[in-house]
Amino acid sequence: MIRVELSKMLRSRRTWSTILLIDALPTLVAVLLAVTDLGPRPGQGPAFLSAVLTDGTLYPLAALGIVLPLFLPIAVAITAGEAIAGEAQQGTLRYLLVRPGGRTRLLVAKLVSVLAFVVLAVLVVAVTAYVLGITLLGSQSLTTGATSVSGSSLSTTELVARTGLALAYAMLCMLGVAAIALFLSTAAESPLGAALGTMAIFIASTLLLTLEASDAVRPYLPTRYWLAFVDLFRDPILWRDLVRGSLLQVVYVGVFLAAAWANFATKDVSD
Repeated sequence: MIRVELSKMLRSRRTWSTILLIDALPTLVAVLLAVTDLGPRPGQGPAFLSAVLTDGTLYPLAALGIVLPLFLPIAVAITAGEAIAGEAQQGTLRYLLVRPGGRTRLLVAKLVSVLAFVVLAVLVVAVTAYVLGITLLGSQSLTTGATSVSGSSLSTTELVARTGLALAYAMLCMLGVAAIALFLSTAAESPLGAALGTMAIFIASTLLLTLEASDAVRPYLPTRYWLAFVDLFRDPILWRDLVRGSLLQVVYVGVFLAAAWANFATKDVSD
C-alpha cells in the first residue's frame, strides 16, 4: 500500500506543479537580487542577507526562509488534508479499507506519501537555490570557505553538514504541519476543509507571535521556531531555539498523529 501511495504521489502532475510553484518565488528573488540593487550591499543590512549576497552557497537557506513561512505549509496542508478526506469525497475510501491491513496501514501509507512530498519539495528548493546562488550571486573560494552569518569562515565540510541539518529541521517543521492536516483530514468532510483548518491554525499562530498579550503561550505556538535554522550558520551555533523547536515539533507530530489514528480507527465510513 505504501508503494502504491508513493507511486500516485510521484506520478501526479499536481505534485510537480505544486513543487514548481513553490520553487518559483526563491528563483525570482535570486534573479532580482542578481540584476537589481534591491538587496543591501555586502556588509550592510541584516547579517543573514548580507552573508547570502556575499556567498551564494548560502542561498538555499534564504530560499527556505522565503518558502517556509507560507508557501510550503500551504502545499503540505493541501497534500495532507486530502489524504483521507479526499478519498472519502471521491467515494474510494471504503474500497481502500477492504485491502489487508485496514485503517492503520492506510493511514501509515498516506503519512509516508506526505512525508515523501515534504522531502522532495525541500530538496528541490534547496538544490535549485544552490545552483542559482553560485551562478547568480557567486561563491567564496574553496580555500577561504563560505562566510557564516557571524562573519567567520566555514569550511566546505561544515557548510554541507550545517545545510543538511537545516534541511532536516525544515522537514521536521513541515511534518508538524502534515500531522495536524492529517488529523483534520480524518475529521473533516472535505479535503478543502482540512486544508483550510490547518492554515487557520498556522495563521493564528503567526499572528499571536506578534502580540505582546500572547507571551504566555508564545513558546508553545507551532510556528514559533520555524526559522531557527538560521542559528546553524552562526559561529558558534546557537542551539537553544533549535532544540526547543525540534522538541516542540516532535510533540505536535506525536499528539496529532495519535489523534488521527484514534479518530480514523473509530470513524464510521459509509461512503
